[in-house]
Amino acid sequence: MGQATVQQSELQCQSCGGQCAFDPAQQELLCQSCGSLWPLATDDDHKAADEFPFDPDAPAAEPPFLQGDQIHQCETCGGEVVFTGAALSEHCPYCNGSVVRAVEEKAYETMALVPFRIDRDYAARCITDWINRRIAAPSDLTSLAAEGQIASIYAPFWTFDSKEVIEYWATYEEGSGKTRRRRRRTGRINIDFNDMLVPASEHVTPLIRDGILHDFKAQYLRPYRSGYLAGFAAERHHMTVQEGLQANEADKDLLIRNLIEGEIDKPNPRVERYRTDTTGIHYRRILLPVWILHYTYRGTPKKVVVSGIDGRTFGERPFSPWKLAGCSAVLTALTMAIGLLWGATGVL
Repeated sequence: MGQATVQQSELQCQSCGGQCAFDPAQQELLCQSCGSLWPLATDDDHKAADEFPFDPDAPAAEPPFLQGDQIHQCETCGGEVVFTGAALSEHCPYCNGSVVRAVEEKAYETMALVPFRIDRDYAARCITDWINRRIAAPSDLTSLAAEGQIASIYAPFWTFDSKEVIEYWATYEEGSGKTRRRRRRTGRINIDFNDMLVPASEHVTPLIRDGILHDFKAQYLRPYRSGYLAGFAAERHHMTVQEGLQANEADKDLLIRNLIEGEIDKPNPRVERYRTDTTGIHYRRILLPVWILHYTYRGTPKKVVVSGIDGRTFGERPFSPWKLAGCSAVLTALTMAIGLLWGATGVL
């Protein structure tokens, strides 16, 4: 019996044989026919937060395997998503493009996931609230967004831990005016990175990443089970651990440079170069939940992203030129009024 067949049997209601879907509010499987709830929690749920060691000098020993899931590929962005249970859609959750059945491919095993904690209705309210708070938004933005399509996706991510011993060479400014000089400084610092969150797919854009980045907590993780995906789409992991570490290099470099500058604690620090000795690498392959609204404004597609964990919302929005002009006029008037007040009172 294939894995896909096993998954479908796991999603059938034990009372009536109907199809079940994961209910974010109950955190259980909900039968779509009789309304029965079936638990997904196990005594081993705490093991979902376990991390796995990685030795970059050891030979690769993690071959991908055939998952047996039904794959659909987007004709627009090329994204491949799995629809578990009854969550079949004609549109890609990432870009809203059309999807077609694709040939099954090999992928790496997902170790854990954070289940959706908010449902579609709550996500829709988060989107409406976010739009209503936008300054200088076009008057028809709310109605256009309401006509858009909300999609759900379990997006693939990594978490990485590592210990870094960093030797650096930098400069900073000293003095002022004609006495200003740049001084050199070398030093060494120790950094422990914990649960650095890294997208494991090129389709996880910065907007999607920002929508989920600040909400992740390891205690939310649950063991990977098909029941958590029932009624939702998911993208599988196709990166090796080494490729995941390479994808993390830019963010890691920025963090290291910021930490070195903080260590120097002098005016205008500039990191010329650094050398790091990395040990203690641990990782997880996980899925994180995201709601995405796709809407179009004057022919331009836009997105609003809602974290499926706690509703944090980010998005792309248009501006009304008339409202922007009005805001500019108000700010100009306030600036002039403050200037006149200062002049009248003699405050400089």
